Amino acid sequence: MSQAVSEVNTPAPPGRSPRGAASPWASLAVLSSGALMTIIDGNIVTVAMPAIQSDLGFSAAGLAWVVNAYLIAFGGLLLLVGRLGDLVGRKRMFVSGLAVFTAASVVCGVATGQGVLIAARALQGVGGAMTSAVVLGMLVALFPEPREQARAIAVFSAVGAAGGAIGTFLGGALTETLSWHWIFLINLPIGVVALVAAVRVLDSDRGTGLGEGADYPGAALITGALMLTVYTIVSAAGHGTATTVLLAAASLLLYVAFTVRQARAARPLLRLRLFRSRVLTGANAVQMAMIAGMYGFQYIGALYLQRVLGYGELMTGTAFLPAPVVIGTLMLGLSARVIGRFGAHRTLLVGLTLITAGLALLGRLPAEGSYAVDVLPGMLLLSAGFAAAMPAVTGLAMSGASDEDTGLASGLFNTTQVVGGSLGIAVLTTLAASRTESLTGHGTGALAATADGYRLAFLVAAGIAAAGLALAATVLRPGGPRR
Repeated sequence: MSQAVSEVNTPAPPGRSPRGAASPWASLAVLSSGALMTIIDGNIVTVAMPAIQSDLGFSAAGLAWVVNAYLIAFGGLLLLVGRLGDLVGRKRMFVSGLAVFTAASVVCGVATGQGVLIAARALQGVGGAMTSAVVLGMLVALFPEPREQARAIAVFSAVGAAGGAIGTFLGGALTETLSWHWIFLINLPIGVVALVAAVRVLDSDRGTGLGEGADYPGAALITGALMLTVYTIVSAAGHGTATTVLLAAASLLLYVAFTVRQARAARPLLRLRLFRSRVLTGANAVQMAMIAGMYGFQYIGALYLQRVLGYGELMTGTAFLPAPVVIGTLMLGLSARVIGRFGAHRTLLVGLTLITAGLALLGRLPAEGSYAVDVLPGMLLLSAGFAAAMPAVTGLAMSGASDEDTGLASGLFNTTQVVGGSLGIAVLTTLAASRTESLTGHGTGALAATADGYRLAFLVAAGIAAAGLALAATVLRPGGPRR
């Protein structure tokens, strides 16, 4: 709600900002650029990991914390800062997040030691959460008219989808041509421009005030619960089953304690009535399944290209470029019109069907495969499905929240993305590794065993996406009570 919620809570007419301020589309461009920086960063690191490990002397276990430190801070804080954005003002939260993220990126770029890099990555996660958590709420306030809102969500979703593939490409290009330091330093000029534009373009809002929801014990409980959840997921491969179960149980206890606190608090941080919305709750659950499959494709697909087909870093990044082209073209050219004509629910079902089919097609990748024949068709199906499904599920999720809870709903939606993506990668990589290890132990060649492990991962991902499709078909069907 690009802070385009003016100080009086009267929505502006579609296509116009209150009191003659900047166009909503200019505000959308600013919001998208800020979000793009954090989305690119989430993928750009993956391709550069071997270079970072070699330069700073990370062990395999230590290297994982270059990613985990970011994910834990980012995923753990999204819900909290989304609510704080409602209270202190969403523009203030967005601008502060840009500043924190940009400063942390510079520290990452000049880091010469493991501890400094990991700490700066955690700080990046804080800034990324502050920026990302309030964006959807700002966007919904900017575009209250349904058709314009569908167009805006399609644009924003296209930027986000493109950012993932662009990050993979830039990670390989910058690491090979310059050094891994530049995957972080590139955020400095982008961040400064986005920060200046945000201050000048976005309308200010006062928020409802900290007194309306500053439940600090509840904030501590939910932040701890989410951080422990993400930590449990991303570190599961390095822990035994007993440790993982204990961590999961501890996370559950924190969630229970938070729920009890919110039910009794005079001014709760999270109004539990939010989850009474069938549409909002169902859309978040569907998104979690969808994102688990999509993140699995990005991660497992990159591993297949490198470890089975023998691609280098730059070639791997280049191989992913058709995805953002298809996603961007379809989202910007068709998604909003298709949703407007056939409805978000039908569009979501078609998108999830294509995603499931694409993952199932990738489940037949051979050891002696070809990118054009074996990888590209599945990638194109996935991209087309994501272009249809993501704007539809986003619009459904945000439509299930009241005006006063849009910042919180935005934070919740982003939180389910992080948890779904982390869970998908953790489960699928573990299954692939276990399958490969089992086959090599029985005498199968390393290449064939590796490919077989990836095939299993893609088939399981297809099953997860199919579960999301079934959930969408039943829970999100039109006509039932929205709350």
